[in-house]
Amino acid sequence: MRTSPRPFLIALAALLALVLVPVAADRFAAARVESRTAKAFQEGMGTPLPPQVHVRGVPVLTQLAAGTLRHVDITAHDIPADGSERPLPVTELSVGLDGLSKSDDDKEARAREAEATAYLSYPDISNALGIEIGQAAQPGRITAKVLLPLGSEVDVTTAVSAASGNRISFHDFQVTGGALPAIGRTLLDRVFAEPIQLRNIPEGLHLRTVSTTATGLSAHFSGESVTFRPDEGSQRGSEEDSAGRAA
Repeated sequence: MRTSPRPFLIALAALLALVLVPVAADRFAAARVESRTAKAFQEGMGTPLPPQVHVRGVPVLTQLAAGTLRHVDITAHDIPADGSERPLPVTELSVGLDGLSKSDDDKEARAREAEATAYLSYPDISNALGIEIGQAAQPGRITAKVLLPLGSEVDVTTAVSAASGNRISFHDFQVTGGALPAIGRTLLDRVFAEPIQLRNIPEGLHLRTVSTTATGLSAHFSGESVTFRPDEGSQRGSEEDSAGRAA
């Protein structure tokens, strides 16, 4: 007498339901958190598109119940630098957040600790400084092309490094092509004397190192108790833009 496979199939279907339904619910919860985080980041930072957000670790539902996400990765593009005299937008910002939780009023999110890398393109740096910038042959240095009266040019290199307050400083100038007259030195002093400020960096992240690449600068940050909230300069810029559109 052959045994009917129906009881076995019913049991298997029930087992799959017990496994798959919680997994689907957990994936739905993760997707919802990722979407809401991306929207909040876009509104706060003023990016043209929402960033990519990935919540790591399962189950996510238990993390949400505890009020803290173990790890979240965020990758954003074209972060503006409104409110600065020499605005330098961040071409790409990749952030890894550990222990992310939100405030009671939902106006900010805070991570126990975080690491981030910001990429700054040479064209954007050139626009911010008002002088043509590129990669030098030596690591940690960039080139600058100084335009002099009567159409002559002088090529110099300068070292870049991290400065306090999330700023990039320039020092140790070296002439690599042509002769640098006094007027050229005055121009370089005016352009590079003050470090350039990086804006819209989450509070609590501190610039540690700056390195050069073929297409731009790579800035590494780390910090504890890192808070995400709209940058004041960005808020002012957004309010001014909104007022201009309304007018």
